[in-house]
Amino acid sequence: MESLKREFLELLDKDLEFRYAVAGYLGLSEILKRLDALAEEQTKLAKEQIELRREQAKLAEEQVKLREEQTKIWTEMRALREEQAKIWAEIKALREEQTKIWMEIAGLREEQTKIWDRDLRAQEEQARIWAEIKALREEQTKIWAEIAGLREDFNKMREDFNRMYRQLDIRLTRVERTLEKITLDIEEEARIIVKYRLREMGYEVEVGSLILPEAEINIYGASDEICVIGEASVRAPANIVDKINSNLEKLRTLYPNKLRSKILKVVYTSLAMPDLIERAEKEGIWVLKATGDIVKPKNL
Repeated sequence: MESLKREFLELLDKDLEFRYAVAGYLGLSEILKRLDALAEEQTKLAKEQIELRREQAKLAEEQVKLREEQTKIWTEMRALREEQAKIWAEIKALREEQTKIWMEIAGLREEQTKIWDRDLRAQEEQARIWAEIKALREEQTKIWAEIAGLREDFNKMREDFNRMYRQLDIRLTRVERTLEKITLDIEEEARIIVKYRLREMGYEVEVGSLILPEAEINIYGASDEICVIGEASVRAPANIVDKINSNLEKLRTLYPNKLRSKILKVVYTSLAMPDLIERAEKEGIWVLKATGDIVKPKNL
């Protein structure tokens, strides 16, 4: 019996068909089949679980990669935002610079308008001067015509009216002197008058012009004790004093030997503007014309 039992158990363990036959005999066939199916299903589930774990590991790796990629993306986005901020800052600076440039352009346009206005005023002033010159020339023509007429009359009446001739001769001499004064170059006239007036004051000064590489001075003269420096102009505004001062500074800097301890600034003009007279009185500048002083010198 013992050996039979062992053999029976071995058959149950090793022989599947025998085991099903016994189970069927005992009514357990269906249960065993279900248990085997469950075992197979459990094996499949275990395999699937392993596959799922492998897939989960892959997903975890991919998630790590995605996080690293996301970190890189955020880093790049941060760098792009910083770069964008720099670009906007540069754009702002460029706009500010552009605004400054437009302001400078506006200033230049205003300055250009002022220059054009000054040029227009200068042209108008030049036109007035030319009109005065034209009037002087017309007057000169009339004087010459009068002189010609006087000479003709004088020649006709010369023999019979000797006394009248002398009178006419005096008149003619005066007219010729007046004509010479009108036609004489204003600068040469100024040198003659200034020299003559200085001599009256007790100063013997040879007055002429001084031409230097750095300056042209049309009234200049120097003796042992005094130096005369000035300008001559038919019509003299106040800014002629600036030219005199500029020439004086050039002499002090470059040609000090041309100066003396006593310096006399002079303006010779046929028509002195009111602003020149006012400035000359304040600064002690001698202003004169052929007929006399307009502003007397204060330092003589």
